[in-house]
Amino acid sequence: MFDKKQKNNTPQPDNMLIEGRNAVSELIKSGQAVDKLFVAESAHGRMGEVIALAKKKGIPVTICDRRKLDSMSQTGNHQGVIAQAAAQDYVSLDELFERAEQKGEQPLFVICDGLEDPHNLGAIVRSAEAAGAHGIIIPKRRAVGLTGIVARASAGALSHMPVHKATNLASTIDEIKKRGVWVYGAEADGTVDLYKADFAGATALVIGSEGSGISRLIREKCDFIVSIPMRGQVNSLNASNAAAILLYEALRRRI
Repeated sequence: MFDKKQKNNTPQPDNMLIEGRNAVSELIKSGQAVDKLFVAESAHGRMGEVIALAKKKGIPVTICDRRKLDSMSQTGNHQGVIAQAAAQDYVSLDELFERAEQKGEQPLFVICDGLEDPHNLGAIVRSAEAAGAHGIIIPKRRAVGLTGIVARASAGALSHMPVHKATNLASTIDEIKKRGVWVYGAEADGTVDLYKADFAGATALVIGSEGSGISRLIREKCDFIVSIPMRGQVNSLNASNAAAILLYEALRRRI
């Protein structure tokens, strides 16, 4: 359903990169949300304390070639370590449900499974906020976090859209299902037509990665697999375009 794009695991430079041993250490200690820690292989030994602190906080640590950090660095003095801080703090799962309850509405969530393009995530945040969704759920690992690029791509919507970062996405889906949410995965080979899916109740829409779509395990967790009708010669949609279509169909049902 989605366009396949070449994966790029190197974060694009933005103002949410914190560089240097002391600056990174203090950032982690402050409790501010950190998406990932990048450590040069050559600096691994002397960064032991910083790495241990990051792991204690549950922050993913990537050991890589120093040249990768050189290409990421904005200061030219990263000292072998760069932290990718979140542009906005993440919220708990309870807070997403509370947001829906406060509005007197059935929950409407978007689950992004392995999305790697920050522009796509930003666009999804923007569509979700405009359509009245109550929150977005992203995985902790192997996916883009709330970088400055995501914030800019959302055109300000990120300030109004709570995002939960799941340590284990499959377990999080199990939890929201226990709380009465129906989970709909979006794939080209769906068994349920978009316009026949019941989005009026508590709903979570799963959008897969740009390259491979929804992962096997997450697909198995979905209650339904929904397909978007395609009438043209092109048989795929960008992930953020697909999310917008599903969100506004859900909004139509609720209106």
